[in-house]
Amino acid sequence: MKLTPVITEHWDDPELYTLDGYQRHGGYIALEKALKQDPDTIIATVKDSGLRGRGGAGFPTGLKWSFVPQNDGKPHYLVVNADESEPGACKDIPIMMANPHSLLEGVIISSFAIRANHAFIYIRGEVPQAIRKVAYAVKQAREAGLIGKNIQGSGFDLEVTVHAGAGAYICGEETALLDSLEGYRGQPRLKPPFPAVAGLYASPTVINNVETIANIPYIVDRGVEWFRQFGTEKSPGFKVFAVSGHVQRPGIYEAPLGITMRELLDYAGGMRPGAELKFWIPGGSSVPMLTAEHLDLPLTYEAMAEAGTMLGTGTPMVFDQTVSVVKAVTRWLEFYKHESCGKCTPCREGTYWITGVLEKFEHGHGTESEMETLTTLCGQIAGRSFCALGDAAATPYPAAMKYFSDEFTAATHTSADAQFDPIASYVFSGANVS
Repeated sequence: MKLTPVITEHWDDPELYTLDGYQRHGGYIALEKALKQDPDTIIATVKDSGLRGRGGAGFPTGLKWSFVPQNDGKPHYLVVNADESEPGACKDIPIMMANPHSLLEGVIISSFAIRANHAFIYIRGEVPQAIRKVAYAVKQAREAGLIGKNIQGSGFDLEVTVHAGAGAYICGEETALLDSLEGYRGQPRLKPPFPAVAGLYASPTVINNVETIANIPYIVDRGVEWFRQFGTEKSPGFKVFAVSGHVQRPGIYEAPLGITMRELLDYAGGMRPGAELKFWIPGGSSVPMLTAEHLDLPLTYEAMAEAGTMLGTGTPMVFDQTVSVVKAVTRWLEFYKHESCGKCTPCREGTYWITGVLEKFEHGHGTESEMETLTTLCGQIAGRSFCALGDAAATPYPAAMKYFSDEFTAATHTSADAQFDPIASYVFSGANVS
């Protein structure tokens, strides 16, 4: 399957981040078309396109927009979730760095469709370069009359605010993000009410991922049929895949949904010399791992679900035979333990206890009974936490046991470093993987 550069098509243009550079490649033509349409028509177009959220959950975008009540007399808000912080995920930040106006044009069109007069772009605070690029794009767009009062004589007013987050992983959860925007500690809210009814400042709010919004101008400009020629019936369109790990050419590859991991691996130059694929994760550490036997499965929401995992953020991490599964799972759980907001007991206490037991296995002191304890702990967290962070924390161990239970058995008497030389797993030049 061929790559389909759409969002990434002109990333080789060093001036693409500027207004002139973006317009040179057809930028803001979609906005002109959108402002001549009825907002409900745009919502219907996005719904018909089948665009699914690119942030991980894969919820239909047009359907989410349609949940916003109209003519309710309340202000409406659009919030862009640019708090990319999933371990292994790096595709939204490159979009904002290389082509921020594609995001901004999508923000303006989306705000017009849901009748929002104020949009917020919530960017992870650790990436000041992306914050500067997006803020500069907003400044240029405002000076050009693309943001502000009476945009292009349409009567539509829009203000866009770029907000730097404080750096908490939990703020990637949409309601925790809203609390952070309002100046509170980032913690998830009870749902319902859902943000579409009572979100930012208790008003109807749509929250979408960066890549999701960046798709909107292309759908409005080129049409539903054009968009649906890519991908599958249930997973239409294309996806920005970020391939990382033990491959020769890690990076961004934009391809139709339905491409296989084997094909993506080929585009990434295959495994590094002397390496063999051990396991891979389709979309960040929050989704269960897969092995070489799954390389030919199509990367779609439905196919990944059938395989017992999720497409997630669509940022595959590739690991070779030098990696200890026990050590990898332990590191992920240490991350979730650190990033838990502490609001609910299953996640706060569960991540603490799972991490403690996993560290025993990492150092070769685990026991057979503690393997059962870990299974019980994961079962007590999954589906019982306040938000999806708990579910994510409960995912790595069961998935690892499904394919690599022998490594945990070996970890009852031998440490992970004794089984797998940690130097060999490094990706720097000269590391011996043989």
